[in-house]
Amino acid sequence: MTMMDIDEIRKEPSEAEVLPVLDGLLFIVGDDGLTLEQAAAVLELPEEKIREYMLNLQLRYQDDAHGMEIVDYGGIWRFISKASVRSYAEKLFQMGRSASLSQAALETLAIIAYKQPITRVEIEEIRGVGADMMLKKLQARDLIREAGRSEAPGRPILYEVTEEFMNSFKLLSLDELPELPSFNEEVSDELFHYEENSSVD
Repeated sequence: MTMMDIDEIRKEPSEAEVLPVLDGLLFIVGDDGLTLEQAAAVLELPEEKIREYMLNLQLRYQDDAHGMEIVDYGGIWRFISKASVRSYAEKLFQMGRSASLSQAALETLAIIAYKQPITRVEIEEIRGVGADMMLKKLQARDLIREAGRSEAPGRPILYEVTEEFMNSFKLLSLDELPELPSFNEEVSDELFHYEENSSVD
């Protein structure tokens, strides 16, 4: 049997097989999103076929049974929470205000303050761990904000600190930050002293 014969009998995956894969890929890429070109390359299917499947998946998430929806911004597909969930998410992230910022939160804030504007991937490369949920929590507390998009492939979101951050740490300027620490070591309490004592785990 020739290679052409093998290609001819190779069965294209069904929609029932492709949709769970697209679902999982969208979850994994997070805020960076997924292009049709990337999905087509991974699944070895034509982009038009991927578009059809993505639209079908998007339609499924429009059902009220789901708290997320799939959006297409400039050819980049990603999950976002539905408007009905966002107020509850902010409330969740603001619970436990008597506790201090966690070490992970301090490290993430320090990286953003020293390196801004910076993408999630760059933060994760420095810390060595995922930062998607931490960034959402810090945004909910108005300590960081989106600062446009990088020109890198996929146009990832850039982050910077806010005025609330400056006020909370009693800074007039980022020039007042101490000498750049090593993020492989613990960020000491001397680097940041968070006055509000909001909890970010």
